[in-house]
Amino acid sequence: GVCCVRTFAEASHRRPGTTVVVDSTASTPVLTRPLSLGADIVMHSATKYLNGHSDVLAGALVCSEKFARGDVWKRVRAGRRMGGAVLGPWDAWLLQRGMRTLFVRVRQQCASAMEIASRLSEHPSVTVLYPGLPSHPHHDVAAAQMEGGFGGMLSVRIAGGRAAAVGFAARLRVFRLATSLGGVESLAEHRASIEGGDSPVPDDLVRLSV
Repeated sequence: GVCCVRTFAEASHRRPGTTVVVDSTASTPVLTRPLSLGADIVMHSATKYLNGHSDVLAGALVCSEKFARGDVWKRVRAGRRMGGAVLGPWDAWLLQRGMRTLFVRVRQQCASAMEIASRLSEHPSVTVLYPGLPSHPHHDVAAAQMEGGFGGMLSVRIAGGRAAAVGFAARLRVFRLATSLGGVESLAEHRASIEGGDSPVPDDLVRLSV
């Protein structure tokens, strides 16, 4: 589903001392700015879209100037300083290189994901889960807080259960079978197989990163 960041933040801030943290990895700063919607801290797995080339392990936390003056952010900074969680020069260079093409990549990934979602939604044996489609239950929420696209991630549920879903993934030619997202390669994974027997993910679901 898609969470309404503004509604969640407003409700959470009614309780004094609550910090609202949003993982915006999938939507990226290109599409969504959670700080403007009321979030206190925004988290990005920079390994994914920000880098875009699947060759860096990195992450980022961002907050507003007002929140930066508070005790929570001071503890975050102290933890980073004491734990040494700082990128090396080569990783920083690779990440900066990737971010130079972030807007171009994300816009094309959104356009391609929308095209794939639209075409697959016409197939009688496929149920598409993508917030860009008007049929998605949270389409209106996504449209209100995302600008320029609905992301490059979608899931499909294949009629016939686990065997049909695994077979669908195995027959893909352009998509590679791998667990990641946001890079220049299009990836597919049968998530339930990756997570194991206790996975809450339906057996008939395949996740696509375009």
